[in-house]
Amino acid sequence: MHLNKIIICTILLTVFYSNNFGADLFVSNKNSRDVLSFEESKRLTNDDLNSFYSAKRLGSFVEAGKTYFRLFAPTAGSVELVTFKTLELQNGEAYQMLKDTSGVWETSIDGELYGLFYGFKVKNETTPDQNVICIDPYAKAIASLNTYMGQRLAIVVKENNFDWEGDEWIQRDWRDLIIYEMHIRDLTAHSSSGSSKPGTYTGLIEKGITGGIDYIKSLGVNTVELLPSQEFANIEIPFKKKFAGRFNNWNPYERNHWGYMTAGFFAPAAYYAEDWKELQWDVWMGKDGKAINQFKQMVKAFHKDGIAVMMDVVYNHLSEYELGNLKEIDSKYYFRFDDNGKYKAESGCGNDLKTERPMVRRMIIESILYWMKEYHVDGFRFDLGKLIDWETTEEIIREAQKINPNVIIVCEPWGGGYDPQGFSLRGWGSWNDQIRNGIKGENPNDGLGWIFNKWYGNNNLNRIKSYVNGTLTRDKFGLFQKKEHAVNYLESHDGYSFGDFIRIGLKDVKAHDHNKDVDKNARLTAKQLKLNKLGALFLFTSQGITMIHEGQEYARSKVIPNDVKEKDTLKGTIDHNTYNKDNEVNYLNFNYAKLNKELVDYYKGLIELRNKFDAFRRAEYEEINFMQVEKHPFALGYSLKHHGTEFVVLFNPEEKQVRFDLPEGEWDILVNPEKAGVVSLGRIEETITLQPKDGYVLHKKK
Repeated sequence: MHLNKIIICTILLTVFYSNNFGADLFVSNKNSRDVLSFEESKRLTNDDLNSFYSAKRLGSFVEAGKTYFRLFAPTAGSVELVTFKTLELQNGEAYQMLKDTSGVWETSIDGELYGLFYGFKVKNETTPDQNVICIDPYAKAIASLNTYMGQRLAIVVKENNFDWEGDEWIQRDWRDLIIYEMHIRDLTAHSSSGSSKPGTYTGLIEKGITGGIDYIKSLGVNTVELLPSQEFANIEIPFKKKFAGRFNNWNPYERNHWGYMTAGFFAPAAYYAEDWKELQWDVWMGKDGKAINQFKQMVKAFHKDGIAVMMDVVYNHLSEYELGNLKEIDSKYYFRFDDNGKYKAESGCGNDLKTERPMVRRMIIESILYWMKEYHVDGFRFDLGKLIDWETTEEIIREAQKINPNVIIVCEPWGGGYDPQGFSLRGWGSWNDQIRNGIKGENPNDGLGWIFNKWYGNNNLNRIKSYVNGTLTRDKFGLFQKKEHAVNYLESHDGYSFGDFIRIGLKDVKAHDHNKDVDKNARLTAKQLKLNKLGALFLFTSQGITMIHEGQEYARSKVIPNDVKEKDTLKGTIDHNTYNKDNEVNYLNFNYAKLNKELVDYYKGLIELRNKFDAFRRAEYEEINFMQVEKHPFALGYSLKHHGTEFVVLFNPEEKQVRFDLPEGEWDILVNPEKAGVVSLGRIEETITLQPKDGYVLHKKK
């Protein structure tokens, strides 16, 4: 029955090849070759594989009354398309696919088959028996069976099918960005958020509740950075059992909460569209594809509130927790191998993607452009950016800027090396780990920094001054060509929260001590509050992009709940790596935001200050003049003149008083040890004495 279909499809596809999707972006392979046999494919060298290229549209799509399916797998011996009308069917309908000379397998079926589930059975050296159904790397929506190494199936979807009501990308100068790094589920999953759909895309943009978008807007930030929200592996492998050739002795939760195990580069995470209190096992998730419209509604809602949306994206490796991804499709083409023929693991995940391959590069760039065009995403943060080759990084920003000249492109400048300078030379921003380590320190036990009246590593007062100016290469040890390439931060999803770093650094708690009173632990002491404020003041008055992590504004403490079901030997202790916990250690508890309201209000005031006065965002290097403070090696003060406004910014991280002589004139106090904002808190002239751990911002009265 299928033979006639295949013959007809072959004729039609020959005609259809003239419509090469993305031909303006990518150059087709000009090499002439015959279709290779399976045995010939096995003998392909690296150079041979690099010569394979196609500009044909990949994945599934509908055109002229037919549904087309294409998969790039140059070393495969055969590929079958397998379709399922419902997920309850045990056996799908199989269609042999034909391979062209560029390594693309394809077929088509009559009809506009929106909602059809499908996958590919690929025969190659990895899957010689062709018994694994592989996910389409270009799948726009994905249904997942929630279990260990669960099956995933792609869904044929109708694109460009959403009313954006005139919505466009938010155009914002990078210097003006104030980023709130957040997890979609965390903002409403806790009962204190008041959400009727906790933990979901819909719950995040629900109005009139304590948490979610209203809370984010109340802070004054203008950009959110979503932790990975492309479809990812929620479930790892069984704890303390041998499974799929591994033994899980690291994760009693068997979960992946943060999302750094991507399963589909073009599909939104289905979990955040399910109205579940917690993930359900042995059921199909995402089968209705509703995550697509819910993600778009979320972006549109943020844009209506003037807030740009960035995505944290992972293109350096792929999920390890399912069968049927690129490993089974064509591991020889898609992955890096060491000299012993094993998958490279500079990502720490055992399967580094070979981004320098032409068709891997194409997939990454098309994914980025798809999220921009189809979802109106305003920017991206690239996980372990140094694992992406330079040619790909250059093409990413070049092609993305053709669509949105102000698209935000930043990364972690490490992973297989460390080169923020290299990214800056290519126009990328990078996380500024130097300001993080210099200001708070590298670790709270024996690596404290400037706010603790200590120097970490090669830091000194000149290094601290360079951070104020944007950590520019014109200063010794500087990293960036432009200030707007520096993503300044003190806390991210990785490591201890800033609040916990201070709690441990002050020796008020020990990291592995059991917390018997979590409310007492969450409530800031007077000195903890001072240090949180001092670090925040430095962050918000430094040149560059500003980023804070969710809950930083109330000094969130990540204490592992004592009532978790899992066999976690660290229950009740402060955690520094919460990637695997879909529970209250990650969820924002807004009762604690009320408990530490003074700090929340201080952050709001600093954000308002930075938003109102562009001197803290756009001052030139020469407009910042540092003061001399005798006999106080850690004290810092500087005056700042920009566009007719003049400020003085003062810090005392020492354990004794510091007296500053002020420039001539009367000065309004905008920030003092208690409050921050744009309204005068009093006036001062000539001199000011700062108590230990105090900070001030003064505005010259005209």
